[in-house]
Amino acid sequence: MPQTYDLIVRGGEVVNHAGRGLADVGIKDGRIAAIGDLAQASAGEVYDATGLHVLPGVIDTQVHFREPGLEWKEDLETGARSAVLGGVVAVFEMPNTEPTTTDAEALADKLARAKGRMHCDHAFYVGGTHENAEFLGELERLPGCCGVKVFMGASTGTLLVADDEGVEKVLRNINRRAAFHSEDEYRLAERRPLARTGDWTSHPEVRDAQSAIQSTERLVRLARKVGKRIHVLHVTTAQEIEFLAGCKDVASVELTPQHLTLTGPEAYERLKAFAQMNPPIRDASHQPGLWRAIEMGVADVFGSDHAPHTREEKARPYPASPSGMPGVQTLVPIMLTHVANGRLTLERFVDMTSHGAQRVFGLAGKGRLAEGYDGDLTIVDLKARRTITHEMMATRSGWTPFDGFEAKAWPVATIVRGRIVMRDDEVTAEGTGQPCRFVETLGAA
Repeated sequence: MPQTYDLIVRGGEVVNHAGRGLADVGIKDGRIAAIGDLAQASAGEVYDATGLHVLPGVIDTQVHFREPGLEWKEDLETGARSAVLGGVVAVFEMPNTEPTTTDAEALADKLARAKGRMHCDHAFYVGGTHENAEFLGELERLPGCCGVKVFMGASTGTLLVADDEGVEKVLRNINRRAAFHSEDEYRLAERRPLARTGDWTSHPEVRDAQSAIQSTERLVRLARKVGKRIHVLHVTTAQEIEFLAGCKDVASVELTPQHLTLTGPEAYERLKAFAQMNPPIRDASHQPGLWRAIEMGVADVFGSDHAPHTREEKARPYPASPSGMPGVQTLVPIMLTHVANGRLTLERFVDMTSHGAQRVFGLAGKGRLAEGYDGDLTIVDLKARRTITHEMMATRSGWTPFDGFEAKAWPVATIVRGRIVMRDDEVTAEGTGQPCRFVETLGAA
């Protein structure tokens, strides 16, 4: 008797742990049930992927969706809409909201807000602070928590943990891998007078390479001292990459499309505040080191660091203009354009957007296109040629630093647990996202 599935994705080139090749993917009860020739099988729904590439669902492990408290910039619904339009099946959202996500009540509030409104699966970081450090071991085990996030450089309110004693206290109280924004706050404070009013080219002078390097060296030293795992977010300097290559026992590494694509001072001259983020877009001398991190396996994941602000906020003269840019909707086309240009292989893209997230954060049942895993697929057209524009963006902020970028690939469908949530630039299933699960906290209260 022929096998029956809920969904069959037919005729695409599947790219997964086994390599690549033409195959069908059968999904039943939200999970991948078969990969191969399913010509004799039937399904409630069939997606014709002829001429397309079928990838494991892309996971963006660093986004700021601004809810609660900052919804004029973004909210969980608009952020999730941007994600699925960009081919992203799951996001990990950051704690620097208002109020900050630093206790069980704030985490529960975000999960409640996400239910029925987010179109992709999701998890939330708990912010590590001096005040809550002793409770982090309990907080990191709560359902829907992807781990602890610490800001070593200036951030929102109490989320700043600048001193070694504070960072060590956080690390001693946790067991999962913690994510760090690694810039040295003491050096940043000394260098703030270097900011030139209205001149965004001074941003990477204020937040210079040494600010990142010495912070990351401090962080690794503390992680080794207490025997804990760390994840260094948005690494920007060639020197950090060289250092972190010798620290893979404790440290995983994130890179962003922005730092791999944009360079100063050109980006600041052309985009002004739209190029302003932390850590900053640096001069072109650092970029080869970041690409080498991909080539050599030092880098583990791509994260968008989606951090939107309104055009009005960005119109303020530097340094009054806020740092951050949208990115969750453009991660896939930007990085697949680099694939088309020969900067990385499609297999390495898959490793950095799916397998890496699963490996680094211990996702349960996600991050692999394999039997038994969630039916998460990102289907892309590697022959598509599209120009990215502000008008395409679903983010409430309504802009992208990549306006005018000629993309050489495009996500055409996003499938989350066997449900097609985006097809041909249209969201087709709303509010069906669920909290992600993690191996280290399965069965936790």
